[in-house]
Amino acid sequence: MSLVRLRTFIEVYRQHSITGAARSLNLTQPAVSQHIAGLEVAIGRPLFERQSHGVVPTAAADELAADIGDKLDVAEAALASARARSVDIAGSLHIIGHADFMAEKLAPELLPLLREGIRVRMHTGDGPMVTQMLLEEHYDLGFSAHPVTDTRLKGELVLSDQILAVAAPEVAMRIKGHGEASTGLTTEPLLAYNLELSLIDHWLEKNRIRRTDLVPAVIGQDLRGLRSLLCQGFGWTLLPRYLCEPFLLSGQLEEIPPPISYTEIRYYLIWLPSKLRQPRIAHARQTLLWQLDKH
Repeated sequence: MSLVRLRTFIEVYRQHSITGAARSLNLTQPAVSQHIAGLEVAIGRPLFERQSHGVVPTAAADELAADIGDKLDVAEAALASARARSVDIAGSLHIIGHADFMAEKLAPELLPLLREGIRVRMHTGDGPMVTQMLLEEHYDLGFSAHPVTDTRLKGELVLSDQILAVAAPEVAMRIKGHGEASTGLTTEPLLAYNLELSLIDHWLEKNRIRRTDLVPAVIGQDLRGLRSLLCQGFGWTLLPRYLCEPFLLSGQLEEIPPPISYTEIRYYLIWLPSKLRQPRIAHARQTLLWQLDKH
């Protein structure tokens, strides 16, 4: 079995589409169909059932994908990284992710890539946008606080961080003065990432606090903006520790201890496996994993 045919199979399997696989691999649809047919002859079993809306994997396809899918991705990434060390990898790298994470955690780790001549273009977007833009191949790598659920994408955890309820010292004192956390929190304005109260809902649930009366006074998808308002003495919110720890140490912010326990946020590096066939992207992905793992 050739690696080319196996890669074609994996793309069709992940996308459930001959057309989608052909587009990702820059092949014609007949070529993709021929690769699949050749594999089916080699193993002696059908791999897909053709339907009007695409293809459906058979049990044989499920078994083959389980055996080779991740291994093929790893092998191709290793080959691309090896090529990157022997060819000119200069060019542009487009990254999409949460603005605050990229500014405060990612940007300092870009230096090795920049010194190698890679031009980095950072674009902001929330979790669903990161997924969609990667699938449509508008960007090369993504960073999201949402784990990968689409089988066409791969992801790796790069940061787990504690979530803290914080406010300016005078606001925190007023909240704590009410005794009951649920009462104190409803007396001060809430700042939130979005209307769904991302970060906040899980913390409230974990600490058995009802959110009935919590209507955000401010919504902003760059948590640094919410942090700025907190430092001016307005409201309270929940932030990852990395965004508020320097301000806690300086006394500009104060933690509101959770009544029961803390919660966590996790950030993932996400990519489309077919992108790793490009040496520059494979090299950048591995470099960023190494850099972020150091911390």
